[in-house]
This record gives sequence, C-alpha cells and structure tokens, in this order.
Amino acid sequence: MRICFRVLSVCLAFLAAGCAASLEETVDSIPTKTYVHFTEGAVGGLVPGTGYSSREIEARLPGFTTETITSANETTTVAAYGVFTDGIQVLQVHKGANGKIGPVHGVTNHLTGPNGERIGMTFGGLHMDRQSCRVGKSLWRGMALCKARGTDTITLVFAISQFEGPFDRLAPDSELKTAVLQRIVWES
Repeated sequence: MRICFRVLSVCLAFLAAGCAASLEETVDSIPTKTYVHFTEGAVGGLVPGTGYSSREIEARLPGFTTETITSANETTTVAAYGVFTDGIQVLQVHKGANGKIGPVHGVTNHLTGPNGERIGMTFGGLHMDRQSCRVGKSLWRGMALCKARGTDTITLVFAISQFEGPFDRLAPDSELKTAVLQRIVWES
C-alpha cells in the first residue's frame, strides 16, 4: 500500500510539473484569432477622420457591432463606443474633435500592435526600452505608458499587479519586466 502511495505521489509531482510548465507559456505562444491590427495610421478600418458614430464605425469594421460604454483613459472616465465581435469587446473608441473619432483602445488579446504585441504579454517579453516610457497618473497611476517601437501614434499601457509605489516614477527594472500589457492605445 505504501508503494502505491509513493508511486501516486511521484506521478502527481510529474503532473504538477507539467501543469506549471504550461502556465509559463507566453501569450504569444498560444494560437489566438486576430480581429484587428494596430498600425501607425489605422486600427483595422478606423483611420484619422473617421466619423464618431456607431454607423460609421460599424461600416469601417464589417462584422463588428458597437454599444455605448463607459471607458477609462488616464485621467477620467468617459462615454465611448465598445466595439464587439463574436461576443468579445475588442476596442473602445473615444470621441475626438469635430465629430471624429479620438483615441482607440485595444482591450483584448485578439488584436495585435504594430510589432505583434498582444494584451497579456509582459514588458520583459516584449523587450521594451524603459526610456520610451513614462509613469501613468491618476486612473493609470503607477502604470508604464510606453511608445510602441517605430511609432508616434501608439502607446502601450502596462500594469504591475503587486506594485506598491512610489507612483511618481516608473517601477524598478526588476518589477517593470513583469508588467503586463493591459491596453494598446492609438491616437491619430
């Protein structure tokens, strides 16, 4: 009977080790359907000058639907359009000037940034340069806001779940490398 328990214990240990290894997979190693791609000049079919209306957003993103939502930017919460497909909220489109769209926030791992970034990837895994970042304030206090490589219009927003400050500067490198990408923000 003791031998059975020992064999069972060894088998459970191997099973647990296998599970731990699978938890270490990075988001980019898991096959994921991509609905939208962010580029310097567009988010999917949304381009500078797109009208801020449900009808125009849906026309430029065939197969997507919109709903009015409340979204957070760095300093406040605002009404915006949530953009959905297959039951997943993919984007949040904020109002801009003169009846046009403003910032577009990517909020799911079912989209890619200009360099293949996906929500859920880490700062270290993306080999980000802390020099391209600043510390967030207000609602994004303590988060790292970083320009995507090779762009002027795209910001990557990273959060460190256990970060306890100080919040007036970026986290130390040892903590920043574990920061997780929460949003991809495009501003035309």
